Amino acid sequence: MAASYYNSIITNAYSHVWSKYRPAILKLMVSTSSAEAQQYTLSGHEFKGVNPKEKGGYAFTLHAHKSKASNNIKNSEVAQGLLSVLQQSPKATELLANEVYEFILDKQFVLSVKKVEPAAPVVAEVSAETTVL
Repeated sequence: MAASYYNSIITNAYSHVWSKYRPAILKLMVSTSSAEAQQYTLSGHEFKGVNPKEKGGYAFTLHAHKSKASNNIKNSEVAQGLLSVLQQSPKATELLANEVYEFILDKQFVLSVKKVEPAAPVVAEVSAETTVL
C-alpha cells in the first residue's frame, strides 16, 4: 500500500500546479477550434519549484480523448499531472468525451490547446485481384 501511495505522489507531483490553471485551461478548451490553437502563458517557476532537476524538461505534447492520453506520456510527469487534473474535472471530461484535444507545453511555458482530428484507424488494404485457390 505504501508503494502505490508513493507512486501516486510521483505521478501527480504537478497536479497542484495544474489545478491552479484548470479554469484557464477549461476556457481554452471551450473556445478553441481545430483551425487555431488557444494559448496561455504559465509561470515556469511553479513547475521548476516542484522538480528543479526535471530530466526530460518540462515541454510535452498530450493528445487526450475520452479522458485518456492517446499518445505516450509515460516519460512526462508534467503531462501526466495535467491529464490527472483534467480527469477530475466534470467539464473537461464532458469536452474530452466528444473531441480530441492537443495540449502542447513549450520550453517557454506557453500552453497551446486545440482540437485535432482523431487518428484514422489503420485498415489493411485488400486487393481486388487476390483470388483464393
